[in-house]
Amino acid sequence: MAQWNRISQLIQHLPDQTVNDLYPAATFAIEVRYFLAEWIERQRWEEFALEKVEQETNARALLNEIIMLLQSFSQHNANVVDKMKLMQISRNMSMFQHQPLQFAVMVRDTLRKERALLGAVNNPPQHQPYVPPQSAFPSMQDVDHLVLKVLEVQDLRQNIHQVQEELNWERQNYESLQGTMDPTVSEVSRLQKHIQQLEYNVNTMATKRFQLLRECVDCLDQCQAQLLNRLKTWRWEQCKATIGHPFDDNLNGLQMWCEQLLGVNGKLRQELMLIVEPIPELQERLSQLLQLLVQSSLVVDKQPPQVIKTQSKFSTTVRYLLGEKVAPGKPVLLKAQIINELQARSLNITSSDNVGDVINNTAILEHNTVSKSTCANFRNMSIKRIKRSDRKGSESVTEEKFALLFSTEITITGCDTPYKIQMISLPLVIIVHGSQDNNALATIIWDCAFSEPDRVPFVVPERVPWNLMCSTLNSKFTSEVQTRHNLNNYNQHFLAQKIFDKPDLNADFSNMMVSWAQFNKEVLPTRLFTFWQWFEGVMDLTKKHLRTYWSEGLIFGFIGKQHLNVILNKMPNGTFLLRFSDSEIGGITIAYVAAAEMGEHKQIIKNIQPFTKRDLDIRSLGDRIRDISEITLLYPDFPKHDVFKKFYSEPQMSPCGGYIPVSLQTKVGMETASVPAGAASVAHHNENLHNAATYQVDTGSVASCVPNMAHNGESSHNAVGYPLDTGSIASCVPNLTHHAESSHNAAGYPLPQFQQFAPQEAIAREQMETSDSAAVEFSPGAAVFGDVTTEDMDLARYLSYT
Repeated sequence: MAQWNRISQLIQHLPDQTVNDLYPAATFAIEVRYFLAEWIERQRWEEFALEKVEQETNARALLNEIIMLLQSFSQHNANVVDKMKLMQISRNMSMFQHQPLQFAVMVRDTLRKERALLGAVNNPPQHQPYVPPQSAFPSMQDVDHLVLKVLEVQDLRQNIHQVQEELNWERQNYESLQGTMDPTVSEVSRLQKHIQQLEYNVNTMATKRFQLLRECVDCLDQCQAQLLNRLKTWRWEQCKATIGHPFDDNLNGLQMWCEQLLGVNGKLRQELMLIVEPIPELQERLSQLLQLLVQSSLVVDKQPPQVIKTQSKFSTTVRYLLGEKVAPGKPVLLKAQIINELQARSLNITSSDNVGDVINNTAILEHNTVSKSTCANFRNMSIKRIKRSDRKGSESVTEEKFALLFSTEITITGCDTPYKIQMISLPLVIIVHGSQDNNALATIIWDCAFSEPDRVPFVVPERVPWNLMCSTLNSKFTSEVQTRHNLNNYNQHFLAQKIFDKPDLNADFSNMMVSWAQFNKEVLPTRLFTFWQWFEGVMDLTKKHLRTYWSEGLIFGFIGKQHLNVILNKMPNGTFLLRFSDSEIGGITIAYVAAAEMGEHKQIIKNIQPFTKRDLDIRSLGDRIRDISEITLLYPDFPKHDVFKKFYSEPQMSPCGGYIPVSLQTKVGMETASVPAGAASVAHHNENLHNAATYQVDTGSVASCVPNMAHNGESSHNAVGYPLDTGSIASCVPNLTHHAESSHNAAGYPLPQFQQFAPQEAIAREQMETSDSAAVEFSPGAAVFGDVTTEDMDLARYLSYT
């Protein structure tokens, strides 16, 4: 009933003529659809077709049940008008008693039209759809009309046979009468006239039969062309799904149409064989149509991954839409091989043209009686070796495209000759290392987004309009992140500014062209990465850590600092927004309005060091926002605790075993935990005094017995320090290390080994240890070091210093 609920809202806005055509009052009135909506949608109408005469009993049972339900509704309806109307409709439906299949097909087509109308409303095109030369969707009315024509040909053949038998009988009677001694003139004359009439009828019907056969072949040609165009559209939509466009991968309807057209072709060939004088022209056309249909029905149902790493497993599924019509006996074996772009253009491939070794490259077509599908499943394929062609100019290995070619021989029931069938996959990029994955994906995105439907494999334009690129980025972002929150105009404008390197806020980019080099060939100005590498990093970060924030509109996202200054200007202190870093791959930063500093007369907009995936693995974005006291209002004026409260973590429960809980907090600038008087310096960092994020560990009442562990000449950029609040115990352990850390993303850990955080944040162990002894280990729950074992020799030596 869900479909009726949606269509009933839609038909209020449809023209009257459209509604009348959808629900003809004389055959399938809208009242039937309304009163029996739930029952109608529970039945399996898609199984009915005019040529499936074996379904006539089921169709008659459904028709009788509808009539009974209408009569029941009529009897229990208090409204006199509705009562009379339903009784009239039930009487009208009785006319289908002699043609129940026609009734079932009519209901099937009505439900299909409803789904088509709903699909047009719910999925407005966001891109330029593929429109084939003829109608993209085979009309089932056309196929049904073709089936009726074939039935008419068969009836006409039977009538011709009956008239011919009568003519032969009358001729025999005439000859017998001629042999008698005294035939009457009137009897002879009557027989002659009857014979002449029968001969005329036979000739007339034979002429009509020939015309009908020609019309049937023409109609079959037209329906098959529409079907093949629909298959081509399906493959095109499958390709576009790579960049996030909606795609219905259900092939059951197309399979049914293929089987119907194959059945019609077989019946027409039989009719031609039963004609005394053959018609070579029609026989040849039917043979060509049969071959084209058989060879076009192989489909790559589940494409292989379009970026494949050598020596790694992958899978793919190939489906044959005429699987139920394959001649029984010898199993059908499909073989897959890797081909390059040049081979994909000709498909005349010999064994000597092998460009790669594919492991587990064969599979048998197997029929599934439940799903009624015939598929070959390649489950554990792997590319062992790849032979690359000579590259042109600056072309890299991640720009070279390959494909999988699937081939087999199939014999169809009723046909003596086997047909050779081939089908290629979508383009692939073969890599040998994971570091090539990002650039290889860029090649696939460009190919799937901007290739033409009937292109020469695998030609793509070198430059595309920015509007088309912008639509592609939006589709890919929303599908990858799995969100309905699209990139807004501000986001799209900033992306254009970035890819064209034009910071002008008022620039019009709609008519500009984007090149492949700008997309993923040339690094961005003052950066070490390309536009795609940066954009893909943002997608990955959002997908893994920020999906809900983005979907609820809490992240402003793509915005430049120039635009940032405009919208945050004159906002209250503490107003902030979340934006993606444009200087770091996969980072999100907090921009906020800060109070004027000494000597300044206006506010300052500051940007906190970006948080990456590793940062958000340690502490979520919501908790970090709660930690930072400098930010209070999400732009324009939403209190942060009202907006982000649901993202805050619950307070940490006291751990078992007597341990003191440890908490991690984010601080801005040089704020660190207070250190008791007399305690040794925990960490000396030459950190950036502007917006450096610090991680504070609060260990409660643990004594500060660890002296200066690191005296670091750290970076003035992105420095992360972890100070330990060591409570009331006196400082008793001397300096463990004195080392110079990296000048980029350095992290100082003035903690014993057991308190170090995530491995990806830790500095190398050899930097932490300056002696050959083991690292110090102690329990944070102990007030003194009374549990030191004999193995803790280093700690004993350190304690002896005091």
